[in-house]
Amino acid sequence: MPRIIRKQVFSLALPVVLSSLLLRSVGIVDIFLVGGLGATAIAAVGIAQIMVFLSMSVSWGINIGVTVLVSQLWGAGRKEDAGQAAFQALMLVIMAALVIMILGLSFGNHVALFLGASPEVQGILSEYTRIIFSFIFFSISMNVLTGIMHGTGDTKTPLYSTLLVNILHILVAYPLIYGHFGAPMLGVKGAAIAVAVSEGVGTVFLLIRSLFKKYIIVRRRFETKYTVMTVKLGLPILLDRVLQNTGSMLFAKIVLRYGTAVYAAHQVGLAIEAFSFMPGYGISVAAATLVGQKLGAGRPEDARLSAFEARRLAVVLMAFMGLIFFFFPYGLLRAFTNDPEVVRYGVVYMKIVAFSQIPLALTMVLGGSLRGAGDTKFLMLATISGMWLVRLPIGALLATVFALPIVYVWSAMVLDWLTRMGLLLWRYHRESWGRLEI
Repeated sequence: MPRIIRKQVFSLALPVVLSSLLLRSVGIVDIFLVGGLGATAIAAVGIAQIMVFLSMSVSWGINIGVTVLVSQLWGAGRKEDAGQAAFQALMLVIMAALVIMILGLSFGNHVALFLGASPEVQGILSEYTRIIFSFIFFSISMNVLTGIMHGTGDTKTPLYSTLLVNILHILVAYPLIYGHFGAPMLGVKGAAIAVAVSEGVGTVFLLIRSLFKKYIIVRRRFETKYTVMTVKLGLPILLDRVLQNTGSMLFAKIVLRYGTAVYAAHQVGLAIEAFSFMPGYGISVAAATLVGQKLGAGRPEDARLSAFEARRLAVVLMAFMGLIFFFFPYGLLRAFTNDPEVVRYGVVYMKIVAFSQIPLALTMVLGGSLRGAGDTKFLMLATISGMWLVRLPIGALLATVFALPIVYVWSAMVLDWLTRMGLLLWRYHRESWGRLEI
C-alpha cells in the first residue's frame, strides 16, 4: 500500500510541480527580461508582483475552498454535485475580479508610495500595474479553474495550460520590452501586456476543457449550500493569504530601507527561490487532493499515509535545492542580472534562505494535508504567528532600532518558517480526521 500511495502522490504532484513552476515563471521571466533595463525596473516589477499576490488572495480563498469541496465530492462519487460546486465558484470569481480590478487601479500608486519606492520606481510601477489590474480577471480565473481540476485529480490539464501561457508570454514579452522584430519598444509596459495576453488565452483553454470534461456543470437551479461551503472553507485561506502577502509587502518596506540594489537582490532571490518552493507547493496540492479524496471515500488511514509520503518527497527535493542555493548562488544570480551590487547582496540572500528550505517544505505540505481535511483555520493562525509575531517585529527591530546589516533582517525569514513548521506539526498530530458534512 505505501508504494501505491507513493506512486499516487508522485503522479499527482509531478504535473502540479511543473505547472506551478511554469505559472510562477511568468513573474520570474518578467524580472529576468526587465533585468536588462536596470535595478529600477527590477524593483518596480518586484513591488508590482507583491501587489498582485496580495490581490490574488481572494482567488486563493476560492481556489482552496473549491478544491477541498470538489475533491471530497469527487472521492464520494458525487461528480454532478462537484460540477455544480465548481460552477458556483466561477460565479464568485466574476464578482471578486471586478472588486479587485477597481481597488488595484485606484490604490496601486498609493501602495508604492507607502512602501517608500523612489519616484523613478513609482513611475515604472504605475505603467505595469495599470495593465495588470485591468486584466486581473484572467489571473483569478486561471487560479480557480486550476483548483477545480486539482480537486478532480486532473493535474495534467493545468500543466498544458501553463506551458501554453509561458510560451505565449515569452513570444510577446521579449519583442515588446526591447522593440525587436518590428515591435514598439515599450519596456516594462510590454511585460505587462504579455502577461495579460498569455493568461487570457490560458483562461479560455481551461474553461473549454472544464466544460468538455464536465468538471463544471451549469444548472439553472442555484445550490447556495455549495457557495456557502466554498466561502466557509476558503475564507480562512483568503485571510491567510492577505496576512501573508500584506506581511511580505511590509517586509519589503523594511528591505527597501537598505536601498534599491538590496531590494532588487531580494526580488531576484525570491524569483530563484521559486524553483524550490514551487515544487513544494505542487506536492502540497497533491497532498490536499489525495487527503480530500481519501477522506471523501471514508479511508482516513490512507489519507494519513498520503500526507506522510507527500511530506517525505517535499523534504528531499527542497533540501537538495537548499544545497544548490548555498553552494552555487553566484551562477544563479548572474543569470538574472549583471549588476555587481545586486549580485553581491543576492549571494547573501541565497545563503540565508538555503536554511529555510526544509522547514518551508514541511510547512507547505502539512498545510496542504490540513486543507484537504477541511482544516483551513489553523493555517491562518500559523501565518499570524510566523509572519506577524516573528518575521515583521524582529525584522523591523533589527533594521530600525539596532540598524544592523540586511543579513540579520533576512535571517528573520528563517525564524518565521521554523515557527510555522512547529505549529503545523503540532496541529497535524492532533487532527481528528474525518470527511466534511456536504
